[in-house]
Formats: sequence, structure tokens, C-alpha cells
Amino acid sequence: MTDSGRWLLPEGIEELLPPEARRVEQLRRRLIDLYDGWGYDLVIPPFVEYLESLLTGVGHDLELKTFKLTDQLSGRLLGVRADMTPQVARIDARRLHSDLPTRLCYLGTVLHTRPGAAGETRSPLQVGAELYGHAGVESDVEVLCLMLETLRVTGHDEAHVDLGHVGIFRGLSRRAGLSAEQEGILFEALQRKAGAEIEASLAGWALDPGDRAMLGRLAALNGGPGVLAEARAALADAGAEVEAALADLERIAGLLGQRMPGVPLYFDLAELRGYHYHTGPVFAAYLPGRGQAVAQGGRYDDIGRVFGRARPATGFSADLRALVSLLPEAREPAGGIYAPWTEDPAQASRVAELRAAGERVICALPGAEGTPGAHGCDRVLVLQGGSWTVTPVAS
Repeated sequence: MTDSGRWLLPEGIEELLPPEARRVEQLRRRLIDLYDGWGYDLVIPPFVEYLESLLTGVGHDLELKTFKLTDQLSGRLLGVRADMTPQVARIDARRLHSDLPTRLCYLGTVLHTRPGAAGETRSPLQVGAELYGHAGVESDVEVLCLMLETLRVTGHDEAHVDLGHVGIFRGLSRRAGLSAEQEGILFEALQRKAGAEIEASLAGWALDPGDRAMLGRLAALNGGPGVLAEARAALADAGAEVEAALADLERIAGLLGQRMPGVPLYFDLAELRGYHYHTGPVFAAYLPGRGQAVAQGGRYDDIGRVFGRARPATGFSADLRALVSLLPEAREPAGGIYAPWTEDPAQASRVAELRAAGERVICALPGAEGTPGAHGCDRVLVLQGGSWTVTPVAS
């Protein structure tokens, strides 16, 4: 290996340098304050856990993304978290023991064995919020509103929301009696909106004609709020589970319209993001000109069961680094104060006062070269009339 090769980072692993690190930290503080204002308490789960804890509930979808290693103390397998949602669910179920609705938020690095798509990071800085203990769509709406407020903090209020409900496909699959293999085949085809493939598969299975027709309509049931009325007609014979799912979406649309009027809503009844762990509504936020969701979430009521305490749950997450990229063009940070080298205790006292007042003060070191401007300072501390005074750097 060449010397230069020793310092290369693994593909998809990045480090943050000035000034981007400053922007990330500033947004982190703003978001944590935002969530606190909504009553969401911050938790900081560990970076590694026993593997079985990480791969429960949502974990099976994450197994291929999770780095695994052996704990030298216990001999058990550990996992490096690929998603913080299972950890927060464990905290709610095993550590907090509250019977009231519990609101938690989190922010930390997760690690993936592979990028989600070409060029994506393998170490997102995941930020999110979860609400436990309430089964109604009102809590889904609260989380949705908080997700949109998160984007507004970045200066974007033009997001549109994609809404779906896994109960629709799940209910139709149960009614039709699809096998696990058939359900998997249809699931994959629906995600690609592969109409011809869907029709071919359905035609080859021994299904009731009505069930076949309803499953065949799913891929086309997407669009604005009017698609819900269309779905009501197309899936009129689908049964109580599908009817309840459509009612959930109608209720969410109505409440969101009251709380955040003007937010465009797009419904996709074949949207099955997180199908293997979500249990109800699923949603994602998109911005104009961006093909990928900038935040996403949904309801996942069963996740706490494996920790011995199943509670209703809904939440969302995003990559903080991606959110930082949405911020307006970075401006140069405010300049600092340059303090020349001296052993004068009065200067040290004055520097302490300035820093306590929130000023950025850089103290010179003996023998080190560099002007105040080279250190990013627009002012300098000078001794005038026996006191240390802040003055502008001479132009």
C-alpha cells in the first residue's frame, strides 16, 4: 500500500471538515430545540448492541446492512447500529415503563454495510422522532407535522407529502389467500409499478376474480386526494381491514389540511416502504427537484413486542447531512477576536470575559506566524490606556 493509500477513507465513509461541521452542529442544535419544544425528550442510544436487539422488529430488513463483530468480553455477537429506531423502541419498552404517550427524539451516526444507492453515504447522521403509546391517526399527524417543521427549519416549506398504508395491500393479500411466495412476488412488482408483470402473475394464480381485479388495480391507485374516492369504489368489496386503512388516510388528510393548509398531498396505495415492519400509514417528504425522499416514516405498532411491551408507535427519520445540504448557501461565519501573545493576567481576564459573552477569541502563540485575518478574525485585542480593548482590524 502506498503512503497516500493509508489515509484514504473507505468508500461511502466521510468526515466533516470546517465549515461543514459547523453547519451540521448548528442545525443539530436547532432541531433538538425544535423537538424539545414539541415535548420530545432526547435519548442517546449506544453505537453497538447485542445483535439480536438490533435485528428485532424492523431488524430483519436491516440484517444485510448491519456490521457484525464478536464481543471479546462475552463472546456474543454485537451489531453496529444501522438504524436507531429499534434502539429507541427498546428504550421505551424496557427502560421508561410509562403508560402515558411517550415522545422521544434522537440524533447519531448509523453505519451501513452497503450504500442505499450508488454514491450515497454509508454513515448517515440519523435524526428522528418517535411517539409511543397512542394508536390513533392523530399521533401520525403530529409526527407528520413535526417532519414538515424539520424541513422548514432548513428554509424549505414547499415539501409535498407522499402517503400510503400497508394495511391496504396486506388486507387484500389476506383476503385473496396469497402464499408468502406469491405475496413477495407481487410486493416486488408493485414497488416497480411493473403493470404487465403484476397482471401476468395474478393471471397465473388461482384467485377469486374479484380479488384478482382489486390487486390488479393497486399500482394505478395513486394521485391527489381524489384517488381516495376512486379507491373506495375500486376496493368496495375488499373488507373491513382495507376500509379502515382508507378511513385512516382520509382522516390524516383532513387533519393535516387543518394544521398545515396548503401542503400538497400525494397518495400511493401501492407504496409499501418498510412493509415488513410498518403496520399502518407510511409517509415521506419530497422537495422539488429532488428524486429521493428527504424524510420518511410511518406507524410500526408491533416493534416493542419483542422487548416484552408492545405499544403503538409512529415516527420519522432523516439524514442530518442531507438536511444540511438543503440550507441556503453558507455564509462565512462571523469573525473573531485576535489576542496577541502576552503574559499579562489582565489580558487573560479580558479574554475570559469575551468568551463568556459568546465571542470567538483566538490567542496568538509565541513564535507562530499569521495575521489576524489569516485566523479568520476581524477584530483584535489591543492594550489602550492600560486596558485591553477590542478594535477593528486595520484595513
